[in-house]
Formats: sequence, C-alpha cells, structure tokens
Amino acid sequence: MLVLANVRQRWRTFVATFLAVVVGVGLIAVTLVTYDSARPRVQPRLAGTPALVIPPQAVDVDGSPEDRIPWSDTDAATLTQRLTAIPGVEHVIVDRAFYAQAFVDNRPVLDDGALEAGHGWSSTLLAPYSLTAGAQPRAANEVAVDAALGVKPGSKLSINLSDGRHDFTVSGVIDGPGFFFTDDVATQRDPGVRAIGLLPARDASIDTIVSQARRASDTNATVVTGDDRGELEPEFIAHKRFLGTQLIAAMALLGLFVTVFVVAATLVLATTQRRREIGLLRTIGAEPRQVRRMILGEAAVIGALGSVAGCLLGLAAAPLMRAILMHLDVAPPDFSITVSAWPLLTAAAVGTGVAVVGAWAASRTASRVVPLEALQDAEVEKTVIGRARLITGLVALGAGVLLALLTAVTGSDNRINTAMVAAMTFIVAAALLAPVVIGPAVRLLTAPFARRSTGAGPMLVRAEILNATRRAASTAAPIIAAVGFAVLISGMVETMGSAYPAGETKKLAGQVLIDTDGTPGLSDDIVAENPVGKALVVTRVFVPGNGGKTTVVEALGSRDPQWSSDPRTAVLGATMAKSLGVTPGQTVPVRFVDGRLEDIRIAQVLPDDPARGAFVMARATVRKHDSSALTDTIFIPAGDAPSQVSPGAALHDAQTYALADYNTDARLTNSLAAMLIAVAVGYSGLAVANSMAMSAFGRRTDFTVMKSAGGTLRQLLSFVLAETVLVVLVGVGLGLLVTLPPLVGLAAGLSQVTGTSVTPHLNGAVVSAAILGPLAMAAAASGTVTWNVIRPRPA
Repeated sequence: MLVLANVRQRWRTFVATFLAVVVGVGLIAVTLVTYDSARPRVQPRLAGTPALVIPPQAVDVDGSPEDRIPWSDTDAATLTQRLTAIPGVEHVIVDRAFYAQAFVDNRPVLDDGALEAGHGWSSTLLAPYSLTAGAQPRAANEVAVDAALGVKPGSKLSINLSDGRHDFTVSGVIDGPGFFFTDDVATQRDPGVRAIGLLPARDASIDTIVSQARRASDTNATVVTGDDRGELEPEFIAHKRFLGTQLIAAMALLGLFVTVFVVAATLVLATTQRRREIGLLRTIGAEPRQVRRMILGEAAVIGALGSVAGCLLGLAAAPLMRAILMHLDVAPPDFSITVSAWPLLTAAAVGTGVAVVGAWAASRTASRVVPLEALQDAEVEKTVIGRARLITGLVALGAGVLLALLTAVTGSDNRINTAMVAAMTFIVAAALLAPVVIGPAVRLLTAPFARRSTGAGPMLVRAEILNATRRAASTAAPIIAAVGFAVLISGMVETMGSAYPAGETKKLAGQVLIDTDGTPGLSDDIVAENPVGKALVVTRVFVPGNGGKTTVVEALGSRDPQWSSDPRTAVLGATMAKSLGVTPGQTVPVRFVDGRLEDIRIAQVLPDDPARGAFVMARATVRKHDSSALTDTIFIPAGDAPSQVSPGAALHDAQTYALADYNTDARLTNSLAAMLIAVAVGYSGLAVANSMAMSAFGRRTDFTVMKSAGGTLRQLLSFVLAETVLVVLVGVGLGLLVTLPPLVGLAAGLSQVTGTSVTPHLNGAVVSAAILGPLAMAAAASGTVTWNVIRPRPA
C-alpha cells in the first residue's frame, strides 16, 4: 500500500523514470515486432506446394547452419522414384533455379532476384502459375516469361545467362515472375537439386503423404510444410533480411543499453532527492530492508506502467520502422507488420526488469541513510564517491582500455563491435567516476569568472555544484551517453569512409577494373572478351569439416596459371585450412553445387590473402560443376585496358572502383549510423531534459529560501541556467573523452588492414548537434520548471 501511495502522491518525482522506461520499451518493442514480422515467409512461387523435400544442411566455418547440400541428378532421380510411389502423390516436381536476366534495348532489366530467376517449366506447378497467353516452352530456344515484362508470344527476347546473352522466342506469358525454360534446359543450367515439391491428389491426406515421404527419404532429406517452407527463399531476400536484422539488432542493443543507463541514473537522482522522506521513515522505525523493498516496489510499479505505455508506443511506431527498412532496401519485398504476443511480453518484461535493476543501487544507498542526519535541513554530501562505486568505475575504466587495445588488433569483422562495446564500457566508467571529475572540472571552468566577478553568482553556482556532485553526476550521465554514442558512431563512419577507399585504391594501383552494371555478375562472354587479368568465378563447395559435419565455403575459380595448372587441386588460406582440418598434400572429397563428389588435393596452404581468396581452384573445375556461376570483377593491368565493354559491364579506374565499391556499403552504413545517432541522442536528450526538470523541481525549497534572501526571478533563472550549462559542459567533455580510445584503436586497426596512414575523423555537424542538442534541452527543461516553481502566484 505504501508503494502505491508513494507513486500516486509523488508522481512528479517518477515522471523522468516513467518516460525513460516508456521510450526504452518502445524502442525494444518496435525492434522485436519488426524482427518477428521479418521472419522468412513462403515464397509465392512455392505457395501451392504443401510439402517440400529438401537436402541435409551444411554449416559454415563457424559452425552456424548454412546452405543445403544439393543432390546430384542421380540421387534426386532415385529419391523422386520413391516419392512418386507414395499413394496420393499426384506430382513430384524437381525444382531448379539459376541466373537469368532479360536485356531490353541492349540494357539489363533490373531484377534483384535475377540470380535465381530461371526455372524449368514444371516448376510453374509449385505456385501454381498459369499461362495468360501463348503456350509452354517445348524447344531449347523457347521461354515463358512474366506478363509484367510486356512482351508478347512469338516475339524475341534477349536473356543473359551465365555464358552470355541468348535470343529466345517467347512461347507464352504467365502470371508470375521468372523465366521458365524447358525442363531439359533447366537441368543443364542447374544440375544440382535443392528442393523437390510434392503435390497431392485432390482427396489425399497431406499428413499421410508427409509421414511416408519422411520414411522414404530416410535421413538424407527433410520434409518441410507450412511456414517452414519459408526456408527456401531467394538469396537476395535472405541477404536483405540479414541486413535488416543487423540494423534491428544494433538498435535493440543500443536501446537496451541506453535504457538501463538512463533509468538507473534517473532513479538514483530521484532517490537522492527523497533523503529527508527516507530519513523520516527510518526515524519511525523502518528497517533498511523495508526501505529497499519500498524503492524496488516503486520501481516495479513505474516499470510496469511504463512498459505498457512503451508497448503501445512500439506498436504505433512499427509502421514507421517498416517504412524505414523498405526505404533502405533491407527488407523483403512482401514485408508487412504482424503482431504477436512474445515481442510485447518480452519488451514489457525487459522494461520492468530494467527499472528494478536500475533501482537496486539507489535502494542500497537509501537503506544506509542515517535518520538524524537525513532530517537535517542542509544537504551536504559527506563523501564524494562511495568505495564500491569507485572500484566498479575503475574496473570499467580498465576494461575499456583493454577493449580499446583489442579494437586495434582484432579482425575486421569484429572491429566495429569491439569499438562499440569499448565505448559502452567507457561511458559506464565515466558515469560512475563523474563525481570525482566534476569537482576539479567545475573549479577549472569557474575560476576565470570567480576572479573577475564582484557578485556572488559565480561563487554560488560553483558552491552549489561542489556541494552536490552526485546529483550533478546523475544529471550529466545521459549527456555522457548522448555525446559519446553520437561522436563515436559518426566518427567510425567518417574514419572508415576515409580509410577503406584509400586502402583499396592503393591495393589496385596500376589496374583498371571491369565491374557489373545492372547485373549480379559478369557472364563468360564478357570474361572471354577480356582474356588478360584476374577473373574469379564464384561458387559454393561442400567439404567434410571438423566434427564430422559438412562445411560449406565460398570457392573461387581462377584462370591464373599459378592456381589453375591442375584442375584437381585447390589452394587454401591458412585460416580456412585450419577450420577444415586439412593439410598440404591431403586429398579431400569435395561436393559441388551440381551434387557430384570429386577428390581434390590440397596443393598449398598459404598465408591469408583476401585478394587471392581462401579457397581457390581452377576456373575450369568450377565451371564444370557450376554452369550458372558468375564472375564478380575482372582486374586488368592498365596497359591492357579495353576501350569499351559490353552491356551489363562497366569500366573503372582504381579510385573510381574503390569509391563506388565503398559507397555501395556506405549508403546503408550511413543510414544505420543516422538511425543509431537519432536513437542515442534523442533518447538521452529526453533523459537530460527529464533529469534537469526533476532536479529543478526537487529544489523548490532552495529556491524559496533564495527568494526570501532577496533573489530576483532573473537572478534565480540565471543561476539555474549557469549551473545547467556547467553540468552539460562537464558531461560533454566526458562524452568526448570516452570516444577517443575506441576511435584511436579503430584507426590503428584500419591502418594495419589498409596499409595506409589512418587517423580518427569526426563529423563536425554531428558533434555540434550532439553538444548543442542536450544543452538546449537541458536549459529549456530546467529553466521552464524553475520558472513554474518560483514565478509569482496570484493572490
């Protein structure tokens, strides 16, 4: 009852905490709802197939589930015979997908799904798709196409395949996307089998068919039904989902950290301002454990109420998040928001738990209040910082230094994450140690004013902050987080933006490059037109790895005589060889995407070199097994550069290519950075305003005393604003300091990787906004609340 009464009577004290929980839970809820909505869905071209039989799954070098291991034609034919014999099965469809892209007016028709747009005619039954005009293809030079292309039956259409462009006769048009060739052509283009569809007869029981299909396939296959069919999605959709998930995860992690940080700071400040009330409870007999329970109970109530409001906020913001992901092109084309219970329940549990955890430190501090001391009128802090807080802050500082050093030496895949964790650790350290820093910083900042001023204003401001360094530290904590995250994230983007293009330009000096232009890769005819230079064709191979599991790796087919002299050998990087557990001279059975096994001898294991690749084979070997693979880029010495290239390709010098290649990723990186900065600065800025308002409201008695002593409204407002500016400046200074070690470590690591001199770069506009934004919000909040507290009231 006391907890509920306190919340009802002292609601103004809890407004800051309530709003912090609302915004934090809203962020977590919208990210979880979006993540849940973005899970793989059944593709339209498989929607009419109630059951799919798919091969066993391989893992990547890190042990995570990856590609399905394709069946060979022989294996697929044997399995198809067994499946066809199941009573009630009307059709067994071997599905194939390969690269196909239309060219109109000598230009490629842009298609995100071009890598898997080609199919055999029998695959139309899986949707099912129907002819809207014409007939099915019956000859090798015929194709049925999507009606959306706007071509008519009998017309000619140029289609780019892995070996180059071919002219096909459009036999018919259908009501679905893709290019549908004869089944024989599809078998030649994609001999490996990754899915077999089961179509039941009209009155057949699909459950019975699935049960018998599982027995017929033994352990060599998995039968998927319902939503599990969403596993068979095109690679481009899976890639978009991966990018979107990365963005959502980053926002959720940042939101969770800032929520914990802000809620803890506001609760500490709120509890500090209730010292006299808690002292009164201790005087009338309340035990320390009862005080702790009261503080934690209040936090639980505020957390629960804030969580409910936050979930509603998250639901309202979910369509906006969807629009952002669609605009950034990191969501599936058919992405829509669906609401289920677990994201909201999880967000609510996190919000309530964060409030309780954040109140734990405040409750311990409150329970140690001495009754008689707490009932004194003057609030004088006996100690600047407690021993536990000091030790924890120093430990966090040491951990931050260690992480900053690791940022410089860790691998490129983990460098950004390590820098972010280092910054978070430094922010925690700065917030914990702020009471120690605030005193010297305030003395330094106010010294010039104290010497030159004849009034009592500077002395009063200085004395007030020095007398309440813990309160000042609590109000500065959100500023440290806002400035720290904004400067760090923008600094990482700026530093990488200067490092990677410079390093790539240096690496490619003296070369020109033929890159894709509207196509996902370069076909063999373009490679043949440019016989000089490095041209790597990309495929996937499946190798027995450590632990008895099959490992899928990206393999490169090279035409360089150094690597392609023997088609039965491969050259591996040291890390790849270690992951697969192979040694030079060893022969391993390698399964290719056509499902066939071939013994490959490991000719050499060389030091890792991204330019060479981790698993390199002869180009002819790759093409023998993967008739649909494409070449990424052709690297040609500048002296042998062609004057022009065929449609679907573009010619670049080293610098242009490096900038274009980086800008492709930078667009998403910049958008992600902008969103994270908006979340960090906006949320922390709100917390700054809340904390300043709460601090000003809690000092209304002090303001009354100052008015009684002759202070005017202008003087009191000037005093409050001056104190606010000082606290913000200290927070800004600490926020800037916490970013320097991670940025220096990031720059050092990039210097090592790129072979160029890289120094930390900052975005001036973002730094200015990160400083001025919290300053304006803090000044407005403290000034407004102070005015409401001290303004004359009508009689």
